[in-house]
Amino acid sequence: MTSVTYEWQLTHDLDAFLGRAGDFLRARPDRHTVALTVTDGLRRRGMSQYGGSAPVFGTLERDGAVRGAFFRTPPYRLNLTSLDERDARSLAALLADAGIEVPGVSADKDTAEVFAEVWGLRTGARAKRLRSERLYRLAGLAVPETVPPGRPRVADEGDRDLLARWYTEFAESIGEGGYSEPGAWADGRISYGGITLWETPDGTPVAMAGVTPPVAGQLRVGPVYTPAPLRGRGYAAAVTAEVSRAALAAGVQEVLLFTDLANPTSNGLYRRIGYRPVADFATCDFTYEG
Repeated sequence: MTSVTYEWQLTHDLDAFLGRAGDFLRARPDRHTVALTVTDGLRRRGMSQYGGSAPVFGTLERDGAVRGAFFRTPPYRLNLTSLDERDARSLAALLADAGIEVPGVSADKDTAEVFAEVWGLRTGARAKRLRSERLYRLAGLAVPETVPPGRPRVADEGDRDLLARWYTEFAESIGEGGYSEPGAWADGRISYGGITLWETPDGTPVAMAGVTPPVAGQLRVGPVYTPAPLRGRGYAAAVTAEVSRAALAAGVQEVLLFTDLANPTSNGLYRRIGYRPVADFATCDFTYEG
């Protein structure tokens, strides 16, 4: 019987990581949308865009092929591709022995749960589920039957303060406040036309939908945000349908988005305009005693 060998490779070198893991990530661009988007952003905008600490990357190789990957861009959580218990256990041991900080994990639901369990056994960390999400893929765009008065418009430099404020409100609403500087986030999105606003007929912005830059034939819609007093009027559906239409017109093969499973309104909205489930994901934070 041929023995099975495998190992995790750790690196701070983005090019080395993509040299090993690029084909693996691109083979399932839907399941690996976050890894593809983040590494593309690091490549285009520099390794310091998330802060002063160096990102760390890893690949799991077995019998000459990559079977799993992870990245962490401090201060954000560890992001994992799908792993079984054995591989999650070996990764937990490696990270703990290497002294790599792990404030939390984000992955498909099964992987997040198994890593949280083995990481807790290894380090004593306690996991708290922050968010449960569903990844959707656009199967065929269905424009809402009733579109609110107004029109879409790509945000520009004059919208910077508005985008920064809305980003702050959105991030705080999902428990992600304090990670990114709002003005820098707005600048980054404006630089490639990555936010579309829905305006009322008098030119007042009432909702926004963002998209990531396309990579590996996919892009991800988000964030989608309407200020609380303006919700329930169809603005989010209209602006999401618009950015989805524009992505398809640009030739993007996979248009994806995440929804919070605790929000039945948004899940229903996206299904109505043509999005279909791909997989469930989970985000957990870790707390440490002592």
